[in-house]
Amino acid sequence: MRFVIVTGMSGGGKSTAMRLLEDMGFYCVDNLPVLLIDKFIELLSMPNTEISRVALGLDVRTDQSFLQTEKILRSLRQNGLVFEVLFMDASDSVLVKRYKESRRIHPLCTPEHGRVEDGIAREREVLRQIKKEADYVIDTSKLLTRELKEELDRIFLKNEEYSSLIINICSFGFKHGIPADADLVFDVRFLPNPFYVDELKYLTGNDRGVQEYVMGFPEAGIFLDKLTDLLQFLIPNYIREGKYQLVVGIGCTGGKHRSVTLANELYRRLKGGREGYGVTLSHRDI
Repeated sequence: MRFVIVTGMSGGGKSTAMRLLEDMGFYCVDNLPVLLIDKFIELLSMPNTEISRVALGLDVRTDQSFLQTEKILRSLRQNGLVFEVLFMDASDSVLVKRYKESRRIHPLCTPEHGRVEDGIAREREVLRQIKKEADYVIDTSKLLTRELKEELDRIFLKNEEYSSLIINICSFGFKHGIPADADLVFDVRFLPNPFYVDELKYLTGNDRGVQEYVMGFPEAGIFLDKLTDLLQFLIPNYIREGKYQLVVGIGCTGGKHRSVTLANELYRRLKGGREGYGVTLSHRDI
């Protein structure tokens, strides 16, 4: 039986992950009280059970100690139970935004600490150890639901090696500012600008005409070759360091033509040759 514990930050995507796992054929139980975990495992271990895949959702609640949860899980593992831990995470700014949009109250907010930011900080401290010991950590800050599904498919259906590193390739325009969360930034304003070609001015790097124009210059291909080679060197080192998310920003003047074209092509190259990491693509300024 494949047994997966799904936990993580409130607002990090745990409920969505549980729904996706259910679609994959997992028998899903969410928010089971801590004291019932032992009994639940006992029932699953009964002879003639036909359940082969189980996902158990656990989150932080004010009425029960998560330290007690960690103790029970450690005891189960010591007693020979094999299970995997999937930890769903997101940046603090994204979590705050999600809570404000949903108008929900964070489960660890109290009358003394009623701000969402305070609840998030307390929750991070409570979950620090289980995140450190998790088999998979998925940061959903920049993931669409379909991209999360793809990552879960890789782990639980295709059984591919997984490093928990998600690479987000983001095109942008320098005149709108550099993405605040970018780890690596590359400037492609050295290439001729399609904006000054009348028939291309109002198109974007998602249109074939712009793509053919930009990639028609040898410098574009040379740049992509060198950038791909650099990233293929860096990625294994980031994985060894335990990095969960790498944001690669590619910028031009307005963020609509050259940066979009090259971001699309870099995404295609990394997507086709990836080994154990996820790749996503976003175009901030179109």
